[in-house]
Amino acid sequence: MILKLKRTPGIYLVGFMGSGKSTVGRILADELGWQFLDLDEEIEREQGTTIASIFDNLGEAEFRRVESEALRRCVRAVQSGRPRVVSLGGGAFLSKENLDLVTDNGVSVWLDCPLPLIERRVASFTHRPLARDPNRLRHLYEIRREGYARADYRIEIEDDNPATAAARILALPLF
Repeated sequence: MILKLKRTPGIYLVGFMGSGKSTVGRILADELGWQFLDLDEEIEREQGTTIASIFDNLGEAEFRRVESEALRRCVRAVQSGRPRVVSLGGGAFLSKENLDLVTDNGVSVWLDCPLPLIERRVASFTHRPLARDPNRLRHLYEIRREGYARADYRIEIEDDNPATAAARILALPLF
């Protein structure tokens, strides 16, 4: 295992909504025997409401503040030596504060999923506030790619088999 992961055993999955971060993360954590945390699910549990409701009632800026706080708490657990695979929300990795936090406390892996696959996956989702408008979805996808490219590693998602993506992460020179 690389020194960075020995010091702070965190693998942070980043990428656009619908790229498979949560599904792949659960498989990866199971394979490693690590804890899995979906940051969006953690926020919903802590706030007692849905991400969509936070967006609709409090706005995106407030959601991003809550998201950063949740990430800081998660990273503290990793810093204390509790290994975790963490699925970040689609926008979490894009702020400098969150990027620095992740970069300093583990390894980030970008699940790079093609837009047509994402569009198919999120077409029926009503709980994703930023996916409600197809034009906005495409625009967000394009502008966020540069931010995701700052991840330590990139895994191309080519199909709907999350085990393949997890196997590619396990094959990275991390372990």
